[in-house]
Amino acid sequence: MAYGQTGTGKTFTLGQLSEDDKSARGIMVRAMEDILAEVSLETDSISVSYIQLYMEAIQDLLDPANDNISIVEDPKTGDVSVPGATLVEIRDQQSFIELLRVGETHRIAANTKLNTESSRSHAILMIHVKGSVVGREDALLSEADYASNLVKPLKPLVRRSKLVLVDLAGSERIHKSGSEGHMLEEAKSINLSLSALGKCINALAENSAHVPVRDSKLTRLLRDSLGGTARTSLIVTIGPSPRHRGETASTILFGQRAMKVENMLKIKEEFDYKSLSRKLEIQLDKLISENERQQKVFDDEVERINLQAQNRISEVERNFADALEKERLKCQMEYMESIKTLEEKMVSHQRNGFSDHKCNGEGSGASVAELKKLLENEVHLRKAAEEEINKLKSQLEQLMQPGAVRDSEKFHKILEEEASQKKKLEEETMILRSQLMQMTLEADQMRRFFDRGGSRNSLPSQDINLQKAQVAPLFEQVGLQKILSLLESEDPNVRIHAVKVVANLAAEEANQERIVEAGGLSSLLMLLRSFEDETIRRVAAGAIANLAMNESNQELIMAQGGISLLSKTAADADDPQTLRMVAGAIANLCGNDKLQMRLRLDGGIKALLGMVRCGHPDVLSQVARGIANFAKCESRGSTQGTKSGRSLLIEDGALSWIVQNANNEAGPIRRHIELALCHLAQHEVNVKYMISGGALWELVRIARDCSREDIRSLAARTLHSSPTFRIEMRRLRIEL
Repeated sequence: MAYGQTGTGKTFTLGQLSEDDKSARGIMVRAMEDILAEVSLETDSISVSYIQLYMEAIQDLLDPANDNISIVEDPKTGDVSVPGATLVEIRDQQSFIELLRVGETHRIAANTKLNTESSRSHAILMIHVKGSVVGREDALLSEADYASNLVKPLKPLVRRSKLVLVDLAGSERIHKSGSEGHMLEEAKSINLSLSALGKCINALAENSAHVPVRDSKLTRLLRDSLGGTARTSLIVTIGPSPRHRGETASTILFGQRAMKVENMLKIKEEFDYKSLSRKLEIQLDKLISENERQQKVFDDEVERINLQAQNRISEVERNFADALEKERLKCQMEYMESIKTLEEKMVSHQRNGFSDHKCNGEGSGASVAELKKLLENEVHLRKAAEEEINKLKSQLEQLMQPGAVRDSEKFHKILEEEASQKKKLEEETMILRSQLMQMTLEADQMRRFFDRGGSRNSLPSQDINLQKAQVAPLFEQVGLQKILSLLESEDPNVRIHAVKVVANLAAEEANQERIVEAGGLSSLLMLLRSFEDETIRRVAAGAIANLAMNESNQELIMAQGGISLLSKTAADADDPQTLRMVAGAIANLCGNDKLQMRLRLDGGIKALLGMVRCGHPDVLSQVARGIANFAKCESRGSTQGTKSGRSLLIEDGALSWIVQNANNEAGPIRRHIELALCHLAQHEVNVKYMISGGALWELVRIARDCSREDIRSLAARTLHSSPTFRIEMRRLRIEL
């Protein structure tokens, strides 16, 4: 920014083009030359807008018809911009010089006694630079995360910078410049805006609580440069003539005051969600195709195994039937041969006996005895054959029963192994589908976040509805009951992944009611009760913290002994991330007015205070949030008449920790502790304990120096409304 009297060289210093003599080029040309040398136009972009502030109206120097541009201020970040101005993308130095030449031809200038070409407006050149960098998400990934397919990808970052070059119109005295008529009005407008700029510089140099940046459009446009987040350089120009000694001294004093202003520099980065969304879509397509391929391979393998098993069973049955038939035929043949042999022997003995009896009657008695003996032997053999046949028939009946076949038992065992393998493959398929659903949910969240900060012409609602339409069938295909059943799996990796999926589902409010109705809350509490694995306890506590954001779920958690389990987990765990999840769940429960006394009786407050032993900032932030929620409920109860007596936090010894961390370096911890102090101080019964514990001085500091105006005003209002605080402040001579 160049500041000084008319005719002292401001425009020459900033906007001189000097294409012939490069040593006389102005800062605008030199700055663009340096920027083009440092950036890569393949990944980065440079755009320029050139405006002038004339008679308190913003005009576009690149498009003179655009002569009444409004200033827009972001209500969240406080950033000031002029979206109505023409924005031109720069690719080389020559195009930038041509742009400056066009802007200078449209700038308003006039002839005065002090300068033949006096600038009658403030010229403002804005150079916007957008650069792309790549950084990993600041999430702590466990070993199970790295082993799974859900490793977080690198996320592209966009770093935005803005260079503002301001050629101020020269300050002048009317009797010296000789301005009359319309030029007199121009001079008044110039002096008015420069006077507003001087007031802002004076207020910043004196550390005043109020800086009048809204008194002029010039000061509103330069808000980041005046004690804001930008690095600011001021060029002061003066004239050597003794006739202008007063203006010279005033200009130098202005520069001295400006040197006392301190800016807080800030790097502005944001995620490039368009690029990230494209990467996630590609990754999602790959996962879907891979899942379909694996599903097809799985189905083919199952069909092959079933066909092979059926073929084996059929072959075994045929072999058994053939063997039995052969054995039956063999037994029949042996029986028939035995009968035939016996008959032949009987015929032969009959013939021999008749002949002997006829020829010699002496041997008839012996032949009859031998014949009887032979008949007895044959009868015995026949009975033995019949018993053997019956035995073979019984064996055949036993063999015909499926449970009694030895080879059939082997194949049944094979079938059982195949069924077990099929069940494992189904679990792996379910895990892959749940991973796919999780990636889809993350892509949906990224799109929604990008659409909220996207261009005006985008249609975020249609994109989100499309994503929900894609996620819904996938969720129904996997099934919540199947996911919850995996929580009881014998495989630890399956169990860990299942509890992670449930935790991610619980983060969406639309899924919380379904999870609770399906028994998911009871399963998560069971994991806290029965498992000592640190990862399972951490993720289960995180899922319970997500469910505890709903008031109806809070009462269910308390009814099922959830606070006792969370307190026990807090006492046993040492991992900061586990403690952060447990503290977050208890902090959510602390915000329910109905659960305060039971929360304290079940050890919730002591567990919350016990976790400060960790010292990790994230854990302390959740502890401070829980204390602030509890103190707020107590303050509301005392105002409504349902709470009497001193605070339960003070009874459990939390006041000393609150006072010690009231000025913590971490912003979230300090903000929650400041709110807790303000809420505790609103109940008169707590005041004397707070004074003895040193809380008065912290409340005074909050009322004076707190960065948030609402907390600052609440602390001041609380101190003024309490008679005990007022008496003590008068005794100590403390004034707000």
